[in-house]
Amino acid sequence: MRLLARRLLLPGLTTLALTATGCSSTPHTAAADAAAPATLAPAGDGTSQQLDVAAAPQGTPTPAAVARAGGKGRTEQSSLKVASYDQASGRAVIAKAPQGPAPSSSPSKKPEPGKKPDPGKSPEADKPVAVGDVIASAPAPGAPNGLLAKVTEVIGKTDRGTEVKTASTTLASVLNDDKADGKVPVDPSSVTVEPLMKGVTFSWAKTGGVKFGPEGAKLPLGNLRLDVNAAVDTAPDAPASAGASVSGFVQLAPQVEFSYDGTPGGGSGPHGAFLGMSGDWSSQWKLQGRAAASTGAPKRIPFAKLHSAPVIQVGPVPVVVNLDLTCYVQVEADGHVTLDVQQDVKGDFKIGGSYALGKGWTPVSQSNVKSTPVTATVTAAGKVKGALGAEASVGLYGAVGVSADFAPYLRGEADVKASASSDGKTSLSGAWALYGGFDLSGNLHLQLSLFGTPLFERKIPLGALNREWALASGHAGR
Repeated sequence: MRLLARRLLLPGLTTLALTATGCSSTPHTAAADAAAPATLAPAGDGTSQQLDVAAAPQGTPTPAAVARAGGKGRTEQSSLKVASYDQASGRAVIAKAPQGPAPSSSPSKKPEPGKKPDPGKSPEADKPVAVGDVIASAPAPGAPNGLLAKVTEVIGKTDRGTEVKTASTTLASVLNDDKADGKVPVDPSSVTVEPLMKGVTFSWAKTGGVKFGPEGAKLPLGNLRLDVNAAVDTAPDAPASAGASVSGFVQLAPQVEFSYDGTPGGGSGPHGAFLGMSGDWSSQWKLQGRAAASTGAPKRIPFAKLHSAPVIQVGPVPVVVNLDLTCYVQVEADGHVTLDVQQDVKGDFKIGGSYALGKGWTPVSQSNVKSTPVTATVTAAGKVKGALGAEASVGLYGAVGVSADFAPYLRGEADVKASASSDGKTSLSGAWALYGGFDLSGNLHLQLSLFGTPLFERKIPLGALNREWALASGHAGR
């Protein structure tokens, strides 16, 4: 079903320090990390409960959730599973899932004040599906990004289960009047990596499965790290000693942020919603040599693609989130400068979309970046800008909801003139300037209407968030 992650080197320039204050647009505050998933959810009956948001349990199949036709039943975990799904026709086979541990009779969601928690799982949850039922499933055969669909026709029994026809639907049909708000860290061991050039390595660390980074560097728990050491295009007239290369790493601790406010009285959709990705970011990189001139747009060199499809449990509902990151190095140069640039950056970022009834979708983008001391040298006049950034996207059930481009950078420019006389004396004069900064841009996409909110006609820009600060400037001469 388709629905809806620098410094210029100058003689005499040694160590500089940079601290950038945070920049943000419309912020969103999510609740603290939630506990175990809930087992029950009332469906559109005028009541509202707070559902827990947590990572789906690993090692056992995630039960499907079923909302019964007409909103008279409850959205509950069931013993049903999606045995197969054909995206082209919308046909699915629904079967009995293998029986695991019996579900707890005590719901783990948090009732609102004055509301009594529902009793344990009802027999209705395991009834065969009928027309009008809504099924929410974790990844299944034919549905690698999970399935959220409404049954439109029961075709009949087969040896694999009950074959049905389905149509796309929204989260409002399973979350109804309930509320949910939480952050879920992405398990770094679940991330798949596709190197796009030679010299890229991947490492991660998680509780119970610690892996070490390169050369024995221990990573903080929950972090993933990409190291790159590769050549880049060198200016045609550069000597062999000025061959251009990039080396360094990007380290991330991404998490999914999800909220839903189905306060009764909101009509066919929620009062509010949020979907986004946030996380800590650190990078250390070095750009050396005489990079080839970039004509037109800056030269972007992707070096790895990362993908993860974590399942977060929102009450009884398995919500499949798709995360994609393309890490890249970007160089903008005039082909004349031979440089040696090294930079360390630490900070965080947050991108997403926030919905409020009556106001529609609003982009959210914010970042706080700090740079450790930076050193740089340059051997000729010219301009250069280098960035180590990431193109990111986050969505639900295989559809992109938010896309963003986050790129900490360093920019330098110099007008340096050298002269020499027959007696062997040399002189160097000129002016130079060094700047640090970051760019953050992106879009909200149509597939955010998967929450049950009105469809917007075109992409909504996050807005170009840019921050640049002067590191140092001066004159060179001797």
